Amino acid sequence: MKISVLFFLIIVFPSSILAQTTVSGTVIDNKGRSIMGANVYLEGAYDGSTSDEKGNFSFKTSEKGSQTLNVSYISFETAKLTEDVSNMNNLKIVLREDLNSLETVTITAGSFSAGDNSKVSVLKPLDIVTTASAVGDFVGAFQTLPGTTTVAEDGRLFVRGGDAGETQIFIDGIRVFTPYTPTANNVPARGRYSPFLFDGITFSTGGYSAEFGQALSSVLLLNTIDEPTHDKTDIGIMSVGGSLGHTKKWNESSSLSLNASYINLAPYIAILPDRNTWKKPYETASGEAVFRQKIGDGLLKIYGAFETSNFELTQEDINKPEGVRFKLNNQNFYTNINYSERLNKGWSIFGGGSYTYAKTKVGIDDADIKDVENSAHFKLKLKKRFSNRFKLNFGAEQFVTDFSENYDDSNLEAKLGFNNNISVAFAEADMLFSRKLALKLGLRGEYSELFKEFTVSPRISFAYKTGKKSQLSLAYGDFFQQPDNEELKFSTQLEAQHTQHYIMNYQYSANNRIFRAEVYRKDYSNLVTYNEATPDVNSTFSNNGDGFAQGLDIFWRDNESIKNVDYWVSYSYLDTKRKYKNYPIEATPNFANTHNLSVVAKYWIDDWKSQIGFTYQYGSGRTYTDLNTPGFLQNKTKSYNSLSLNWAYLLSQQKIIYASVNNVFAFKNVNGYEYANRPDASGNFARRELLPAADQFFFIGFFWTISDNGRDNQLDNL
Repeated sequence: MKISVLFFLIIVFPSSILAQTTVSGTVIDNKGRSIMGANVYLEGAYDGSTSDEKGNFSFKTSEKGSQTLNVSYISFETAKLTEDVSNMNNLKIVLREDLNSLETVTITAGSFSAGDNSKVSVLKPLDIVTTASAVGDFVGAFQTLPGTTTVAEDGRLFVRGGDAGETQIFIDGIRVFTPYTPTANNVPARGRYSPFLFDGITFSTGGYSAEFGQALSSVLLLNTIDEPTHDKTDIGIMSVGGSLGHTKKWNESSSLSLNASYINLAPYIAILPDRNTWKKPYETASGEAVFRQKIGDGLLKIYGAFETSNFELTQEDINKPEGVRFKLNNQNFYTNINYSERLNKGWSIFGGGSYTYAKTKVGIDDADIKDVENSAHFKLKLKKRFSNRFKLNFGAEQFVTDFSENYDDSNLEAKLGFNNNISVAFAEADMLFSRKLALKLGLRGEYSELFKEFTVSPRISFAYKTGKKSQLSLAYGDFFQQPDNEELKFSTQLEAQHTQHYIMNYQYSANNRIFRAEVYRKDYSNLVTYNEATPDVNSTFSNNGDGFAQGLDIFWRDNESIKNVDYWVSYSYLDTKRKYKNYPIEATPNFANTHNLSVVAKYWIDDWKSQIGFTYQYGSGRTYTDLNTPGFLQNKTKSYNSLSLNWAYLLSQQKIIYASVNNVFAFKNVNGYEYANRPDASGNFARRELLPAADQFFFIGFFWTISDNGRDNQLDNL
């Protein structure tokens, strides 16, 4: 028996040695350089080796047939080779750079991002509420960025020669149809939504993704917080009202955030009267809620917001000595439901929808106007991550709008309105050729049921990393948008308006400093025109308008050079003309100015337990039509100047006193001029300056946070 076992070992063991196969080769990068220390092994086996200083490797294996060879090294993508093991000799394995790193190029043309998830942030969520001139309004904070225009009497976002209706706002990727509070002439509007419910913000001044549309100039994307860390309550007592917020986190899977506020300007105006004659000062009550529920690997979020506001005043009018009576009552409700989940094999899905109900009653002298809008947006999006180098994003969405208006005065009674459905499909591919080179290709198709019109929008963006901390980006895109409600309610025999964007961007970011310079060109076509100063049912509408906007935007931010100081500087140069609405010729619109400058600084003083900030804003004069000289929009107002200050003092870690004043030096800014309807005996038209309702605005508040950890405070919200 022992002889038999010995004989078996003598015969079989050498045979097994002779049956082994040598696996060998060389590991290099895509530039032909040897890679030392690469890990090389057969998948599912213990056989392997590492590459030497020349990139060479060699090992023996007894595995047979088809096998998978893995080759990996830090900062490179793992290479896999599957074939018969007998052919795995003298291999040349080329490893590609791993592009899933912070040093990889990102496309930045036309886009400002903010939030902890951004690779480069030029504006953080905290900045929205600590910028002196913003008074807690996210729109006010973005007006300090390049590309925006100072239109102090309006309050909405005017971007790169576009009017305010050309900028659209989205919450969690879903459209917000009525993002601003309605207001009277020469009284600025405010954004409806509280900044503290959002943690991710992207402001695209042009060239934005094919996923978004119905905006000729810009989109602002607001993303709600995915998951709060703990329970907390926020209390605010202000000179203009009060606020109360609470976040409840039941477990790691579900949470609810609530926020309510009440604003009443009556006490403020009683102490500091403005230029309007108020019968009922501005009053508003609002509330927001975000519910979050994790479902397996997915996240369900439900967002809801309501607001009701009203006021009544008499405004000065050069043609009416008694003034113009203006009364407004608005009710607005918005809800947004969305679900996102990462699926298997690199797939992810997003689906959601929003519904908006907005009712506005306006009284102007003896005329009563009632507007009701019911709008909805539905979106389904799929994303496939094929590799770190290639991702595909595609989906479909539907916009639905039902708008009606009842107009009634002593001479006329009219019922106006329209229904419009827009069906959309989009697709976009992200391609990374290397850490230095990236390309985004997109295509968006939209069909308007109202116009029976189909539009196609190609979009392309390109980025090249010029250095370790710098890069160059280019973008081109076509963008379409339906005419405004104020035009569609009178005529639906129109087409979509159109722009083409051309953008070149340079960005440098290092050591808490960022510099951006961007040049752009926008070409407008199919803009809506009409033949009367104020459109009505008898006006003639067409899409004969066109125009252009071009310019330079520069941004610098630094929170490193000076201890405890964070500051940024924005400058914009704008050259624009257009023929639209009732313009008889192509002209620079009265909402555009050539030069805009913003300087924002914040200084933390340890000894005072305080943050002090200031914002200086400058805007060159805006055009107006002087009826006493020939021409149209031929003169300009004087330049706009405003210096605003704020101060946040920590009574304790969770108690803050906050104070601010806008336009500290009370600069006498002029928004434009109003002319008499008829000339005097000398043939001259009398005029009056259109001044802000108040040259200054003062604010003081006390803010108290109660939280589990005892460290949170509302400095994040101020």
